[in-house]
Amino acid sequence: MATYAVTDIGTLVTNDPALGDGPLGVRRDAAMVFEDGRVAWVGDSRDAPAADSGRSLHGRALLPGFVESHSHLVFAGDRAEEFAARMTGKPYTAGGIRTTIAATRAASDEQLEANMRRLLAEARRSGSTTVECKSGYGQTAHDELRSVRVAERMTDEVTLLAAHVPPPEYAGRADDYVAMVIADMIEPCAAHAKWIDVFCERGAFDADQSRAVLKAGVAQGLVPRVHGNQLGPGPGVRLAVDLEAASVDHVTYTTPADIDALAGSSTVATLLPGAEFSTRHPYPDARALIDAGVTVALGADCNPGTSYTTSLPFCIALAVREMRMTPEEAVWAVTAGGAKALRRTDIGHLGLGARADAIALDAPSYLHLAYRPGVPLIREVWKDGVLSVGS
Repeated sequence: MATYAVTDIGTLVTNDPALGDGPLGVRRDAAMVFEDGRVAWVGDSRDAPAADSGRSLHGRALLPGFVESHSHLVFAGDRAEEFAARMTGKPYTAGGIRTTIAATRAASDEQLEANMRRLLAEARRSGSTTVECKSGYGQTAHDELRSVRVAERMTDEVTLLAAHVPPPEYAGRADDYVAMVIADMIEPCAAHAKWIDVFCERGAFDADQSRAVLKAGVAQGLVPRVHGNQLGPGPGVRLAVDLEAASVDHVTYTTPADIDALAGSSTVATLLPGAEFSTRHPYPDARALIDAGVTVALGADCNPGTSYTTSLPFCIALAVREMRMTPEEAVWAVTAGGAKALRRTDIGHLGLGARADAIALDAPSYLHLAYRPGVPLIREVWKDGVLSVGS
């Protein structure tokens, strides 16, 4: 098998404490060898074995590829005018989603796929090498099925979010919509998805409705995730913990009981600061979650209404500045934390045997991701050992 060496790494983040210092497993003046799409060797640059090809980073930093564990990329249209109105003081409610539902239903499969490919390429340029994608803007049996099929062509991490909000034709009839999701959507979509999600929130679905959807998904082999506690206190966190969901996402409003429940569970709290930036809601209390022992991930939550960004570097900067996370915690959250939210052990780190998904910064240290917000620091991206961004 051909080998590829990355040498003269100024700061290497492995996320493997056995390979370096601290939780990030940091090594200085390091090197790494990829073979057959995996990490085959890690050590000091001076000891790097001969390889068939490779490159020197000349003292720049190398990190695991970012793991985006929360995105909504199958949609049409945008909601720029809604954003502009909100910035003048109009409060956000879940009703804005219905605008995207209409545009998505009217779009062809080819249009939906082209838009998703555009956003995935944008995310890759920002360092994301694994991207989860949700449905949820079709909300008919036909449109949810084609949404998960479109997503399946481009990622292994597909989530069925048919229970996003009740669509316009089910206004005031959330129970009827839930019954339709369970009867008509979940089984045909399950062959094209890995996860089942629900928006457990005022204006969307209550605890009983959310539980029914998630349990029906589990019966079809899907693993639960939850949108919870975004717009106010609610049952989403405790529902996620009770059903052993892989993650509960947003987690903007929590009680001490919510935090205790998360700390005693395997459910990851995925924080999405791009949504708070766009909606002017308070940011999640990441410090309280981390100090309590909760596993925290960060996601960009790319969607056309409340967080139209694919940039995890931007979210790192927000997390450090607005949520009191340390740079180390934020970097871990977009790499190893995202992998835990997707229950993956082959990504989010650069230990031996891991997928060779890596990013090189145009900077000597990962600290620059928070230190230099808004600067395009992602210089090169490797996916499965193949250089996909950079030259």
